[in-house]
Amino acid sequence: MRAKKYWLIPAAALVLGLAGCGADTPETEDEVRFVYARKASVTSFDLHNEITENNAFAIDQVFEPLVMFDEDGVVTDYLADSTISEDGLVYTFVLHDGLKFSNGQDVTAEDVKYSLERHLEVGGPLPIEADIQSIEAVDDRTVVITLNAAYTPFYSELANFSNGIVPKDLNGLSEEEFFAHPVGTGPFMVEEWDPSGDVTFVKNPYYWQEGKPVIDHLVFRYIEDDNQLINQLKAGDVDAADEISFANAKSIADSEDTYVIASEGWEIEELFFNTLDEHFSDVHVRRALALAINREEMMQALTFGYGVTARSVLPSALRYYAGDEIEVLDYDLDRAAEEMKLSAYPDGFQTTISIASGNYVRSQEAQIVVEAGKKIGIDITINAQEIAAFRQDFKNLNYDMMINSAIADYPDANSIFAFQVDPNGFSQCYWTNYKSEEAVALMDLGRTTPDGDERHAVYSSLQQILADDVPYIPFYYPERVHGVRANVAGLVYRPNGSPVFTSVTFK
Repeated sequence: MRAKKYWLIPAAALVLGLAGCGADTPETEDEVRFVYARKASVTSFDLHNEITENNAFAIDQVFEPLVMFDEDGVVTDYLADSTISEDGLVYTFVLHDGLKFSNGQDVTAEDVKYSLERHLEVGGPLPIEADIQSIEAVDDRTVVITLNAAYTPFYSELANFSNGIVPKDLNGLSEEEFFAHPVGTGPFMVEEWDPSGDVTFVKNPYYWQEGKPVIDHLVFRYIEDDNQLINQLKAGDVDAADEISFANAKSIADSEDTYVIASEGWEIEELFFNTLDEHFSDVHVRRALALAINREEMMQALTFGYGVTARSVLPSALRYYAGDEIEVLDYDLDRAAEEMKLSAYPDGFQTTISIASGNYVRSQEAQIVVEAGKKIGIDITINAQEIAAFRQDFKNLNYDMMINSAIADYPDANSIFAFQVDPNGFSQCYWTNYKSEEAVALMDLGRTTPDGDERHAVYSSLQQILADDVPYIPFYYPERVHGVRANVAGLVYRPNGSPVFTSVTFK
């Protein structure tokens, strides 16, 4: 059965841009088309119900929040000017004058109130964690958010793509109708969308940043195979590639026709344990495997210089990283053997490790884990699954071990800890079912402690608990590596990996 396609081509979208030439032939000689290769298709624009980056980075093009972080991870006012009361309980936002949605209608305080209240009602994978007393539209442009208790991450949390602004009551449409033809304040709007293939965006003619975006059409081209992606980039069939393998980075960087954008971000590559599994409910088994894996050698072998060995579940680029302060289970086979003797399985056992198929790096990581397991009596079989099945299984806690990545959605340590520590959260400790009352207490304390040395101490203690209990084995912090054609300028990335196309031009 063919996938459903959606079209949205408002007359206002057919505005002329600067002369240029993208990878696809533009619809007219004056329109600029930019083709961006991605390894996963966009399946939804419902910002309150999504979390995976295949959807998040498309949602970023259509919807925008009140505040935003830049490529340096600095959060600033975006759609509005803000003030915060001294006690940290009252947040006042005044929308920019003349701010409009992509259909030309004015953005009002009632739209903001509706958007945040819908998010509170839906909850979703990236819920608003602050204890909100009220959200009031004081006048057409002013919104006042009052909290019941101070919540340190709140300003940063508002920068989540999930806090983007939508029209009140979704303009009277059903959720299905609205998100098939989404209307937001972002630089682009959807022109054509195949949920199992490509998305074509057209520039928003009412965008509030004057002169942006420069390009008229943005195409997210779905290319799952890494080799095909590289070939199309080198041939000029695409203008940039979302993420290329570390092994291919050198050939892209060394070519006269292409270059690489690589930067430290908020991502971490990890091994996850399902603590509902009888073997991995045993902390000594988890500690033994952590001690048996040489993570430094793994990083050196697989990242080709685009990574740093991890010492915490908190990415080193985020404030309050304490990996250099805490005691970590570094490679030590003698200690690994001692931990296995202390476990309920001193003679070893059989188990599996799940990965998404078609990913060379994950396959190599899994093989390294398999070899490490052999050294301490754990017989591990690799379970490579198609990506949709892999995601479904780990979300249902239907796995033993898995390899996946975690990434902060906004620049605060709570962005990681809320996902990896809270057993009552959306992901049940990132689908490990890990439970620690002490860790939860520290997570909660970190949310209410003002920024500074005291908050650092709280998060340092929390990172030590996670290093000792090992619900995850942090492998390394990878740089995100993107391939770009030599004639492209102005493409930048936020530290969560989200591409920003507003200033993209062709030389």
